[in-house]
Amino acid sequence: MDFLQINGGAKLNGKVKISGAKNAALPLIAMSILAGNDIKISNVPNVADIKTLAQLLRNLGASAEFLNENSLKINTNDINSTKATYDIVRKMRASILVLGPLLARFGHCEVSLPGGCAIGARPIDLHLSALEKMGAEIDIKDGYVVCKGKLKGATISFDKITVTGTENIVMAAALAEGKTKIINAAKEPEVVQLCEMINKSGVKIEGIGTDDLTIYGSGGKLLKFSDFSVIPDRIEAGTYLCAGAITKSKITITNANPNHLVSVLAKFNDMGFNFEINDDEITIIPPKTIKPTEIITSEYPGFPTDMQAQFMALACVADGVSVIDERLFENRFMHVGELSRMGADIKLNGHIATINGTHLNAADVMATDLRASSALVLAALVAKGTSRVHRIYHLDRGYENLELKLRNLGADIQRASE
Repeated sequence: MDFLQINGGAKLNGKVKISGAKNAALPLIAMSILAGNDIKISNVPNVADIKTLAQLLRNLGASAEFLNENSLKINTNDINSTKATYDIVRKMRASILVLGPLLARFGHCEVSLPGGCAIGARPIDLHLSALEKMGAEIDIKDGYVVCKGKLKGATISFDKITVTGTENIVMAAALAEGKTKIINAAKEPEVVQLCEMINKSGVKIEGIGTDDLTIYGSGGKLLKFSDFSVIPDRIEAGTYLCAGAITKSKITITNANPNHLVSVLAKFNDMGFNFEINDDEITIIPPKTIKPTEIITSEYPGFPTDMQAQFMALACVADGVSVIDERLFENRFMHVGELSRMGADIKLNGHIATINGTHLNAADVMATDLRASSALVLAALVAKGTSRVHRIYHLDRGYENLELKLRNLGADIQRASE
């Protein structure tokens, strides 16, 4: 099993190119099930989750060919199975994204209940109740969601915001009969790009970028998509800005979208950091002293839960007491114990963490989920001594060439096996 060995204390310098967004690429790959033509997707991140979903499509009978590390060509005309089996769905929760498009296209599907990561309960009941309103008959049998029926437009009001739920129902509605209205839809950039691609394919979608979407379904007619490129990964962008911040280094990220990072950049500003922004480049300029902060995670455009762990690592070296209120996932403080092994002073009270800034020391630590992994790497960059971050298969799910990108910035980091 691989681990990362990091000698802390190195100053960073230079530029790092941000990859395509994993959380945008996954629904866009699932969207290919709605297509009657080949789809070529560029700027696809070369990470484990993408390869898992491509293999799931192949298991269904589709072709999914990597033209190079970051381009994927998909054709779903030869799908001959509508069963997404446990052995692959268990690896990644986002596999549930094939549920809506498979049902809409074939009128039947079986999808294993999802696995993935351990940050907390993320039930799919909102997906299922929405599909039932669209006419689906749903049964949970032997660990599988079994769906059948011809989908018709309906009004869906989500009780709480769900990103994958919104994406699943948008895709289902694209081939449904009639008009579907989604109230309290997610507004994340990943959802926006999915809607834009479907809208360009000829299925009219009103309200893109708002929490009120209206989709005019094709009535079963397959869609025709043009080639497109995945949007930049705003979470990867924020993570590398945190690398510059925690080491008090001036670095530049490229191929980023500053408009997707407004809440994150605002929080950096609160902590004393400044920025130079030029089109798709953002340069972080560190202060002499890192100020403490208060963070409440919320749905987009609020502060993203996927950046909470990285900012907790940064707060560990701030001058004062920071408070983080995690509102979205109940188990998303599992990195606290590992940061504490490095000398962090963190107190938990339910979903609220209080962080007293201090100096960090190197330690052997263990990743528990994707974003926790990156927080431990960030802490190791500034800790005194040599740290080893274990179980980095979590990192490989969502970060492309992380150690290479950090090494190119000047970090002393190596991948090794144990």
